[in-house]
Amino acid sequence: MPTQNDVLGYFDTLSNWGRWGDDDELGTLNLITDDVRVAAARAVRHGRSVSCAWEVTAPGDLERSTTTCPYAVKMPGAEQMPARFHADERWGFTNERLGIAYHGNTITHLDAPCHIFWDGRMYNGRPHSMVDAETGSAWATVTAAAAGIVTRGVLLDVAAVRGVPWLEPGQGVFPADLEEAERRQGVRVGSGDAVLLRTGRGRVRDEASGFDQAGWHASCLPWLHERGVALIGADTPQDVQPSGYAGVLMPVHAVSLVAMGLWMLDNCDLEACAATAAELGQWDFQLAVAPLRLAATSGSPVNPIATF
Repeated sequence: MPTQNDVLGYFDTLSNWGRWGDDDELGTLNLITDDVRVAAARAVRHGRSVSCAWEVTAPGDLERSTTTCPYAVKMPGAEQMPARFHADERWGFTNERLGIAYHGNTITHLDAPCHIFWDGRMYNGRPHSMVDAETGSAWATVTAAAAGIVTRGVLLDVAAVRGVPWLEPGQGVFPADLEEAERRQGVRVGSGDAVLLRTGRGRVRDEASGFDQAGWHASCLPWLHERGVALIGADTPQDVQPSGYAGVLMPVHAVSLVAMGLWMLDNCDLEACAATAAELGQWDFQLAVAPLRLAATSGSPVNPIATF
């Protein structure tokens, strides 16, 4: 078990600063080469796709305003509409305005490297002053991944490894769990892969309360670095809570995003993915993640698609 000093040392020993150049904003996504994408396409052996995202509901998951208009001419503000809308009273539409606070423990989303600072620095050593309250971030934003993330995904079902339907809040996942999952599932994580961690939280998500949660333990960070993982996801917000390290509230988030430039998928729904993998006897697949091109932002709501 690493000590707190060991974990703090990860900011140096696992750092990718400068590895792909001083101006690099992609971080570990650089490990998804053309060859990796081609290999990911070969993982499609059955043609079956599943979503790895939670359905977003209103108003519980976001602030949403919806206006249903039976007739366009009776729509509030219709006087500002073009004349052609006034001419057809049989035509109407529904319109939405969405305001989403996607970071947190509810919505499936992608974290870009600029999401977290440590000692006032972001990935590749840029100062936190490059993030402004009005204009957003000028460094390592989600638009660095505007071309999408397409790679081989590997689901590691640690709940199944431990023989339980779900891990309890506060239970961490360790490298030995990951390797036992690989052994049982007949798969091995390699460079450029996305690793999705199933704790089983999806089965009890609606009953979950409080801040404690199952997730990656900080001891997994060297393992992820050594294997060359490009992206991690989980059916929780990643870090086991409490982390066990008083000086580092969320070490997996901090070391991954700041030091490693390792992107993250928080709050995935992995139940359908796990059920499909078990049915097909196939634990790797092509994973496609297409973030919205939200300029100067630290992430995006996403719907990751696993295709077997």
